[in-house]
Amino acid sequence: MRDGRHRKMGWVGVGLLVSLFLLASPARVFSQGRNVRTYTIKNGRMYIALSRHIDKAQLDSFIVQYDLSDLDLPRALYSRSPKSFKPLNKMGWRMDIDNNQMVVISKAMIGLGNMNDPAKRMTLTEDHPNSDDLFPSENDNLLFGFNRFVGKFPFAVTDSFVTFYVKGHTRAREVLLAGSFTNWQNQAVRMTSTDSGWIYVIKLHPGKYWYKFIIDGNWTIDRENNLSEDDGRGNTNSVYFKTNAVFTLQGFVSARDAFLAGSFNDWNPGDLPMYRTFNGWQIHLYLAEGTHTYKFIVDGKWVEDPKDGDRLPDGHKGFNSVYRIGKPHLFVLNGYNQAKSVVLAGSFNQWKPYELFMHKTAAGWELPYTIGPGNYEYKFLVDGKWIPDPANPLFVEKKEANTRNSFLIIAPNHTFRLQGFEHAERVYLAGDFNNWTPGALHMKRVGDDWVFNIHLSVGKHLYKFIVDGKWIKDPDDPLWEGNEFGTDNSVIWIEHN
Repeated sequence: MRDGRHRKMGWVGVGLLVSLFLLASPARVFSQGRNVRTYTIKNGRMYIALSRHIDKAQLDSFIVQYDLSDLDLPRALYSRSPKSFKPLNKMGWRMDIDNNQMVVISKAMIGLGNMNDPAKRMTLTEDHPNSDDLFPSENDNLLFGFNRFVGKFPFAVTDSFVTFYVKGHTRAREVLLAGSFTNWQNQAVRMTSTDSGWIYVIKLHPGKYWYKFIIDGNWTIDRENNLSEDDGRGNTNSVYFKTNAVFTLQGFVSARDAFLAGSFNDWNPGDLPMYRTFNGWQIHLYLAEGTHTYKFIVDGKWVEDPKDGDRLPDGHKGFNSVYRIGKPHLFVLNGYNQAKSVVLAGSFNQWKPYELFMHKTAAGWELPYTIGPGNYEYKFLVDGKWIPDPANPLFVEKKEANTRNSFLIIAPNHTFRLQGFEHAERVYLAGDFNNWTPGALHMKRVGDDWVFNIHLSVGKHLYKFIVDGKWIKDPDDPLWEGNEFGTDNSVIWIEHN
């Protein structure tokens, strides 16, 4: 969990102090006076200067004025022990001046940009405690996201900082921003008035977020955002995607329209309109980790990305362009040195037998393939014959197809644990996440417990343990439900982070 404290940057009076900074070093500016207490900015850094002789009342007033109570400045100021500065150092502050007369500390300020831009002269939030994605793509089956604003441009983004903006309401007394990143009203943040509305700058990681505005105490969705969702409790929230992928199509400047389509949106040709740029077309998306194939549709015609880059066969004597996010997993098939071709296919690429041709090595075949966190089934197609991975003991049986697929777990996020049964010889886990395949997920003995790590998507899952051939519910899980066999299954719910 990140530090959720946010602080006001102390813009009152900053202009005069910045002017001083342009002409002098911090040491000269802060070198006079027994009661120096200044909070200002120079060259992208925040500076706090305090006289060691300042009286307690003045120090307390300064701390309240700029909301600096979390820094424990009295300890840093009045104690000469190096240990007194360590908490500030961990929060990113450095000691610039430390003598008998004064202390000056500073910290880099990210993303401020041009001080003349009113959108930048705002409160920043440093790693809000709930700024982590409430809808983690790796276990929520979230493949992509696209913002759909009307009447205003998408929120401005600089590095990790997003400027939330609500137009109008210039006569409102107070406008707050609340969302999944602020724990809603518990830590709603005060927006700042501009000549055309209200804004707030906050640091967010790529992902999906819910939000609302609170205008003079009245909750409202963003009326200029076409994306909204019910949270399951009867509340409708606006949806914002902090994007992490940019698709650019150079040229085609005379085209009427251009769209993006790919594996992430089931190749829907009219779902993702691109916007016109000076020399082509562009679109920003949020994409989950993994390998994504795509094409452009220009005036109704499917077009490969003309720039040189990664591409894969499309099954129609052409190619799809490729966009990868994350780290590759190395698939290896040892042996089969006489084979003419080996293809990797699985649930991660819709079992396409023409796409992922493996590379021959001295020991066999291999292919690095970028794949996001989750559980996957796969096989190798060796000269037209499907075989499971002989080096992977995990598998899933498909009784309806009378086949067995290898089972791959990337970045497990849950540990199943069966306590007791210390005299059991073999314990397995089975559930809806592996098609109830017995004898596939062999649990390991850790002390007196049996454990298995797996990746579970958000939502409900059914499972059981198989102890020396006998199916049992989880004795430590009070949740269960009946099944078609007249027995019971244990139930686990995976919640959003």
